[in-house]
Amino acid sequence: MFLRLNDKDLDSLKEISNIGAGNAVTALHQMTNKLIMLEVPTVSLLPFKDVVKRLGGPEEEVVGLLFRIFGDARGNMLIAMPKNSAEQLVKILFPDKDLAFGEMQISALKEVGNILTSTYLNAMCYIIKKILVPSIPSFSIDMAQAIVDLLLIEIAEVSNEALVIETYFRSKDNSFYGHFFLLPDPTSINVILDAISISK
Repeated sequence: MFLRLNDKDLDSLKEISNIGAGNAVTALHQMTNKLIMLEVPTVSLLPFKDVVKRLGGPEEEVVGLLFRIFGDARGNMLIAMPKNSAEQLVKILFPDKDLAFGEMQISALKEVGNILTSTYLNAMCYIIKKILVPSIPSFSIDMAQAIVDLLLIEIAEVSNEALVIETYFRSKDNSFYGHFFLLPDPTSINVILDAISISK
C-alpha cells in the first residue's frame, strides 16, 4: 500500500505539528533553563530505507525514546539524540553526577521524554479534538538502523513507506540536539486529517 497525500494535507500536518513541537520545546527550555532553537517541522513520505538517514546513517549511535500512541488515532513517536548529545543533556539535568547512563540517568531521560511527548500530543489533541495517549517509553542506546527497525516494524505490515513528521531541536550553545519523529499509522492518517479539516 502506498499513501496518497496532497500538498494541502502535508501543509496541514506541518501546521499542527509546529504547534505541538513548539510547546514541547518550551517545556524543554523550562527543564534545562537553556534557550532551545526549533526548526519548522518537515512532513514527508519516505521509503523505509530513507528514514534512518535522518538519524545520521545506519551506524550512528543514538539514544532513542520510543512511544506508542493510542486513542482516536494511533502511531509512534520517537525522540532521538546522538549519544553525546544525550550525555550533555544528562549533565545539564545532573551537573554533579557521572555522565554514564545509570538507572537514575535513564529514568530522568524517560521523564524528559514523557513531558515532551505529552506536551506535544496535548497541543495536537486541543486542536483536533481527539484523544491521543502516549505509552510508557522504551529506552535504547543502539545504532540508528536498529532503532528505526523497531519503530517501523508495525508500519511495514501495512505500508511500503512512512509518513514522517520530523522536528529538529537544539540548544543555542549546541550542547545538545535531537529530533522528534511522529509517525502516524497509515490507517489513522485520515482520522487526523479529517479532524484538522473540521477544526478550521
